[in-house]
Amino acid sequence: MLSVSARYRLSYLARHLDRTFLSKSAGSNLIKLNPSPFQFSTLSQLRNMYRVEERGTPNSLDYRLFIRNEFGPISPFHDIPLFANKDEKTFNMVVEVPRWTNAKMEICKEEPLNPIKQDVKKGKLRFVANCFPHHGYIWNYGAIPQTWENPNVVDERTGCKGDNDPIDVCEIGQRVAKRGDVISVKVLGTIALIDEGETDWKILAIDVNDPLAPELNNVDDIEKHMPGFLAATVEWFRIYKIPDGKPPNVFAFNAEARNRDYALEVIEETHDQWKKLVAGQVDAHGVNSTCVVADEAPFKVSLTEAEEMVKKIPEATEGPVLESVVDKWHYVQLEK
Repeated sequence: MLSVSARYRLSYLARHLDRTFLSKSAGSNLIKLNPSPFQFSTLSQLRNMYRVEERGTPNSLDYRLFIRNEFGPISPFHDIPLFANKDEKTFNMVVEVPRWTNAKMEICKEEPLNPIKQDVKKGKLRFVANCFPHHGYIWNYGAIPQTWENPNVVDERTGCKGDNDPIDVCEIGQRVAKRGDVISVKVLGTIALIDEGETDWKILAIDVNDPLAPELNNVDDIEKHMPGFLAATVEWFRIYKIPDGKPPNVFAFNAEARNRDYALEVIEETHDQWKKLVAGQVDAHGVNSTCVVADEAPFKVSLTEAEEMVKKIPEATEGPVLESVVDKWHYVQLEK
């Protein structure tokens, strides 16, 4: 009987072959025919590879979203592969905050299996201020798994250390995603936020299934097809903490976006740093590296142990209704 790790590897290989088959079929004359039931089934499997398990009470301190694959609970930080398709250089993205929402949900670095939870400040759930004319986040916001901005290392590009998080992604497609969605994205570029003295890369990307994805291949294409969107993105990051009494955020490179190749280099470097983290070779700065399938990880647990970790959080129940203040608009004007 195959071990769990062997079954995982075979599963990942099968999914990669499915992707390769579909991409090659799409480029052939066969695409003119109606997709077969097999192709529909394969697409469905790819989209439903991961699912979310809610635990605890929504809008409360104990609320958690665990990510599961076909075998059981996993870490979205450590167990979901970096690449959706390595040959095409598309990446997996874990959606933490869907567009138009403002609950500051994030992969919890400190807890086993790294569930998604709401950030807490001064004992209260954190909601990002709605700075007019924006309401909530203006993209689907999340993280690329198996990356880490190492706080032990000064980024030569920015002159600042990493922020101790997986690298952030702003997915700019038309679909409003759901919390915990794992989607395949095409990287277009990046901007470098300097958040309280730490490097905080923001990868600009689009869902590979978005209707506009074929037209967007680099950062310059964003302005061409979505005029004003890059400027709005920079403005959003510059002002979103001002209602909390903090100064405007600053950026490296005078807030100018860098291109796709530049962004790919950043992702590769943060992936290398993650490898050191999950292997226990560097100071983890409080990051919990418990995982189920990540290669060469000393903190692996069995599926049974992972299930027990999930069960420590109470089952999902209905939560309280949010107060209207979370939808309040804040009117912010930058000094010239």
